[in-house]
Formats: sequence, C-alpha cells, structure tokens
Amino acid sequence: MKRFLVRLLINSVALWLTTLIVGGVEVVSYGPQGDTLAYVLTLLLVAFIFGLVNGIIGNLIRIVAFPLYILTLGLIALVVNGLLLLLVAWISDLIGFGLTVESFWWGVLGAVVLGLLSWLIGILLRPIVGRSR
Repeated sequence: MKRFLVRLLINSVALWLTTLIVGGVEVVSYGPQGDTLAYVLTLLLVAFIFGLVNGIIGNLIRIVAFPLYILTLGLIALVVNGLLLLLVAWISDLIGFGLTVESFWWGVLGAVVLGLLSWLIGILLRPIVGRSR
C-alpha cells in the first residue's frame, strides 16, 4: 500500500510539472478556479486513472504489440504512450473535469515528458523511500 501511494504521489507531481512544461496538456480542476485543494485532488484522481489505464490497458497493448516494438526498435512506445494519455484525457472528460490534451502530438510530447519526470522523481526519492523488492 505504501508503494502504491508513493507511486501515486510521484505521478501526480510529474503530471503537475508536465502541465507546466507542455503547453497542450492541462488539468482542469473540479472546483472553482484558484482552489488549491480541488486542484491537488484533481491531480491525484487523474494520476490514479493514468495508473489504472497504464497498468491494465498499457501492459495488454505492450504484450500484444511486442513484435511491433521489436520492428520499430521501441519507437512505437511513443505512439502507444501518447494514445494512453489521450485515453486518460477522454476518461476524465467523461467525468467532467481532469486532463485535457489538445491533439495527438501534444499527447505524445506530454507522455514523453510525464514518463521522464516520473522516472527522475522516482530516482530522486528512492534513497528516502527505499528500494522496491
């Protein structure tokens, strides 16, 4: 449970930083504009949805498309991650708030930045949290 919460916080911070860096990706809060608590809860909810989508659908796609990953030397991962980010934006749009992505290419760029930031934050927090077994 501790590992899950740490990953959720890491993805939330990475998502927040991604919205600051990438212009076509933003998070729309469920509360009024300027309400920090509503914005943080929205980030946590979107990170939770992203974790579910990436864990379930993303892994299924990676297994099925394994030959395509080999054929493209892994470059198809950029497209897959961009599509997964667009899927999260679509799911959060059904809820009425959350992640918005302007286009496919903003989704690809957002997925790359999000992945790099999650990886970097995870490396920085590893000495504090401890290694996963």
